[in-house]
Amino acid sequence: MHEVFTEAGAPKDVVQYFHCGDFATIEKLVRAPEIQLVCFTGSVAGGLAVQKAASDEVKTRVGLELGGKDPAYIRSDVDLDWAAEEIVDGAIFNSGQSCCSIERVYVDEKIHDKFVEAVQKVLANYKLGDPFDKNTHVGPVVSKRSVETIQSHIEDAVSKGAKNVTPDNATFKNPPADGNYIAPTLLINVDHDMTVMKDETFGPVIPIMKVKDDAEAIKLMNDSEFGLTASIWTKDAQKGDEIADEVDAGTVFVNRCDFPSPDLAWVGIKNSGKGQTLSKYGFDQFSKLKSYHIKAYPK
Repeated sequence: MHEVFTEAGAPKDVVQYFHCGDFATIEKLVRAPEIQLVCFTGSVAGGLAVQKAASDEVKTRVGLELGGKDPAYIRSDVDLDWAAEEIVDGAIFNSGQSCCSIERVYVDEKIHDKFVEAVQKVLANYKLGDPFDKNTHVGPVVSKRSVETIQSHIEDAVSKGAKNVTPDNATFKNPPADGNYIAPTLLINVDHDMTVMKDETFGPVIPIMKVKDDAEAIKLMNDSEFGLTASIWTKDAQKGDEIADEVDAGTVFVNRCDFPSPDLAWVGIKNSGKGQTLSKYGFDQFSKLKSYHIKAYPK
């Protein structure tokens, strides 16, 4: 990125970077007198540490984009095949490693079974493999630790009664030997006692929970320490708008997901962060107000 900015003609030293492996160094940087604003993207624990370091300086403002456990609610009036394609893409894109990936799915009980079948049909045609292969849908995750975290969420869910209903897929069973690969996993019979429905998984896992109506869906969507994005899927745009008003999230999509828009503020509520980027409000975060009060000199 630094090279690209340089090649594009950015003035010298406008964009700088350094790699750092210990928080003590980062803490010194946050407290440096030249630093007036820190924008941090990462874990809740990391964000709290940055905020604590910045709290020693009145001048230092902090913007945080932290974890997410972004829900999707599928109402009974959707086109099942279309919704299944969108949900799988929203959950599996970039191997589920997006801050606004779909991490939990609530489906009206009237269409639950058919929706699960539609998702299975989509996943059966996905390819896990080399990300440089144009036919690949799902590549590796970022690290071995990430693989272990994702596996632990799946194992915890199954041990508590969830059912793994991932369809047969040869590429899921035979990933490339070199790399941190983990197969997409479809879970049903999940509930909020399971880690996979509470903590950020950040991987290609789709847990689906049955709900009886809009009210239960809203209650469960809001039952989280996070509030980055959420999505509602329905043919009734007015009802989607009404539900969106009740959902605690910085961005609520209707019939879309995982799609930041430059003209809309990007914000997180609850433990998903504070401050904002994108839109005019995002620019405002990077500026300070200054008033000029000038009285004409008397003649």
